[in-house]
Amino acid sequence: MKAKSTNTHQTLQTLGYFALNITLGLISAAFGPTLPSLAERTHTQMDQIGFIFTARSIGVMLGAFQGGRVYDRIRGHPVVAAALIFAAAMTMLIPLMRVLWLLALVLLLLGTAEGILNVGINSLIIWAHPQQVGPFMNGLHFFFGLGSFLSPVIIAQAVLISGDITWAYAMLTVLMFPVALWLLRVPSPLPNQASQHRPAQTNPSRATSQMLIILVALFLLLYVGAEISFGGWIFTYAVALDLSDSTTAAYLTSLFWGALTLGRLLSIPIAARSRPRSILLIDLTGCFASLGLILASPQINATIWPGTFGLGFSMASIFPTAIALVERRMHLDSKTTRWFFVGASIGGMTLPWLAGNLFEHIGPQAAMLAIVADLLIAAAILAAILRCSAQIDENNALTTEQ
Repeated sequence: MKAKSTNTHQTLQTLGYFALNITLGLISAAFGPTLPSLAERTHTQMDQIGFIFTARSIGVMLGAFQGGRVYDRIRGHPVVAAALIFAAAMTMLIPLMRVLWLLALVLLLLGTAEGILNVGINSLIIWAHPQQVGPFMNGLHFFFGLGSFLSPVIIAQAVLISGDITWAYAMLTVLMFPVALWLLRVPSPLPNQASQHRPAQTNPSRATSQMLIILVALFLLLYVGAEISFGGWIFTYAVALDLSDSTTAAYLTSLFWGALTLGRLLSIPIAARSRPRSILLIDLTGCFASLGLILASPQINATIWPGTFGLGFSMASIFPTAIALVERRMHLDSKTTRWFFVGASIGGMTLPWLAGNLFEHIGPQAAMLAIVADLLIAAAILAAILRCSAQIDENNALTTEQ
């Protein structure tokens, strides 16, 4: 009976985390299609409105850092529910702001809630599935992609019907409350569940584990910077080059997040059978090929669509696979996981801002080249991660033999 009750709780917890990540995806992908409208409402230029990415990412960083301390002391679900309700309130305020600094403040507060939520659900799903988290981690991020895919569609339809982005943000807000209520009714997993199922030899030395954490945090910094930059600016990129009108460009944004969603769905069974290092190498290769297709023929509409799809598909499993790679080699608590999201938020804070400035002062192509350069550095960091992982594996093998 106890095992049956545990399985039921795991199922209910996992469904709640999946639903929560849908709402986070809805929020994350909303800014790209609404960026021109937000710039118009706050009377700012496109290079200035890019500051909202920075404000949001600062909030995510602060929320992730503080959230890592909270989840080890307080049951996770009440914290998650409170952060989600606060995020809903901030989302509703976004289209109502008429001054850039007020909009940035709202995004800062929203980002703080998102940071707390990101650390929470990624830690909680590890604790809920301590024996094989890989497929569940990929599933979690698949639902983020699903929300990101649906968001531009919801916004485009809401704008077509009402002519105003306010209703679009209102719809996103309403969807958050049922998820908060669900998690309040489900018991939280305990932090020590994961450590009870982990063999002693998979715990590396403190110096090695710290190095691995730093490298993965840097890798995620670069990856998230590329993902948010492309997802946030592809709409404006396509319009600026006259590759599509605003409505069609919204669907191009949706294609990117839809490809991300499809890739994460397909990566769930792959994660259970393939090594994380192989998946990451293939993913980065696909990223470079897709960006090369877009840059090779920037004025041709026929190349931006497959290039956008290919990039989203290739990026799909990078984030969850990087975390799964670390989880195989050391115990992850919320204090450790927070550093991954601190790194991710710094990436989301810097590269989209840089891409916006390059876009405004040099041209659309410069923004795309910045994403390519970012991923080249990420590839170099990945090589260092794989060397560090190989060292841990060698030490584990020696420990097992002894």
